[in-house]
This record gives sequence, C-alpha cells and structure tokens, in this order.
Amino acid sequence: MRRSLLILTLLLLAACSEKSEQSYTIDQLTADDALLSRIMAECRNNPGELRATVNCQNAEAADGKLRLQNMRKALGK
Repeated sequence: MRRSLLILTLLLLAACSEKSEQSYTIDQLTADDALLSRIMAECRNNPGELRATVNCQNAEAADGKLRLQNMRKALGK
C-alpha cells in the first residue's frame, strides 16, 4: 500500500512538472537566423534568469561564430 502511494505521488509530480524547453545546438542556431534572433532577444530581455541556460549560452556562441564568419567574408578570407 505504501509503495503504491509513493509511485502515485511520483507520477503526479512528474505530470505536473514544468515542461523543459528544447535545447538547440550552436550549429542549429547558426543555420536558422530567425531562431537565433528569437532566442537572443529572449535572453537579452531576461538576463538574470536566462543567462545561464543552455540555449542562451549556445545562442551567444552561435552569434559570435556568425560575426567571425561575416568579418572573414568582408576581409576576403
């Protein structure tokens, strides 16, 4: 009886927990400008809560990577 109550409680907690946001890789963000812009805007609008998230860190890295690529193109390299 006690075991089934514990299992039921765990199932209820799992069902009520907040769904996690999908994590994007740097390559995915580099390939999709709209997605990168959306995530960058979210991170800049709420840096206190979102700065340490995987998506914000990957978005910063992807943005830096794209900036370097654009500089190299501009310099003809």
